[in-house]
Amino acid sequence: MSATAKKMAPRDNGAPDYKKNLHPVMVENYGKWDYHEKLRPGVLVHVSTSGEKLFTVRAGSTRTLSVDKIRLICDIADRYCQGHLRFTSRANIEFLLANESDVDPCIKAINEELGFPVGGTGHSISNVTHTQGWMHCNLPGTDAAGSVKALMDELYSDFITDNNLPARVKITASCCSINCGGQADIAINLQHHHPPVTKPEGVSICELPKVVAICPVAAIRPRQENGGSTTLEVVEEKCMYCGACHGQCPTMEIRDAETDTLSIWLGGKTASTRSGPSFMKLAVWGLPNNAPRWPEVGEAVKRILEVYRNSAKKYERMGEWVERIGWKNFFDLTGFPFTKYHIDYSESSRNTFNTSSHVRL
Repeated sequence: MSATAKKMAPRDNGAPDYKKNLHPVMVENYGKWDYHEKLRPGVLVHVSTSGEKLFTVRAGSTRTLSVDKIRLICDIADRYCQGHLRFTSRANIEFLLANESDVDPCIKAINEELGFPVGGTGHSISNVTHTQGWMHCNLPGTDAAGSVKALMDELYSDFITDNNLPARVKITASCCSINCGGQADIAINLQHHHPPVTKPEGVSICELPKVVAICPVAAIRPRQENGGSTTLEVVEEKCMYCGACHGQCPTMEIRDAETDTLSIWLGGKTASTRSGPSFMKLAVWGLPNNAPRWPEVGEAVKRILEVYRNSAKKYERMGEWVERIGWKNFFDLTGFPFTKYHIDYSESSRNTFNTSSHVRL
């Protein structure tokens, strides 16, 4: 190796070596795991072919964490986990322990020092993922973080217990129509009901080409004012009220506390198990955006879960259950009204029609 090469800085681009942050037991037994099992709600054990064990304690977090809270989390990991923990994609915190004798003290510290529940394993409700809400997002019409707190107060028992549901239920909440909360068995999304309001004096401060380009349905176009200045106009027939333009031009206000509502969608799944990945579909439309507790949303979610609990087969995910019984039976069992907004009239809607001759009873 030349002298010049020796002086070069270490390579820092690309994905880092994930093995550097693995628990020592995971490194030693990489590719040698024999089986795993659930010992109790929130506690898992993985056993290698050598007999060595690694215990996992899963706790639900608030997702939005202060620096002080993160320091407490790390302190618990230092005490019981040799400094190793991980956050899951649903903001669960998994503490990794080499000694079974540390499991109970770790759970006690999580409950008492952090105030977090332990659970979310097996056939339960996993930690709810949500968007940033009023605290950080630049275009929220509701508070995803607050609504999730209110909802999980209602569903707490289904997080800390196992096997009360046919399968694990994943829930998301989004504070705007863009829905960066993602797909889920149950998704709570905001819906706007009118196009953005444009004011020439406000639009003039925005980068107009960016605003035009951000619209996914080409509903925004430039328009010349009588004085020769350029502004923007919205073609209402094309607008789908997503609010993407508001992110590029905050003066194009689409949020409306009087008309914004919440909707519940079902059946989103990214896993390829059994039925394969699927998009979610509208189940409940027009729920009041009623802060700070959103009681109507909580009641609707609990009603869906109760019917699902009583009529779905074991291991059947939410979307698979609805497709099996049919949407007509879903509306009959839950009592939710079927509206014109449930009808898919997009260009690809024929792919969603029931074109078979089979009758589902």
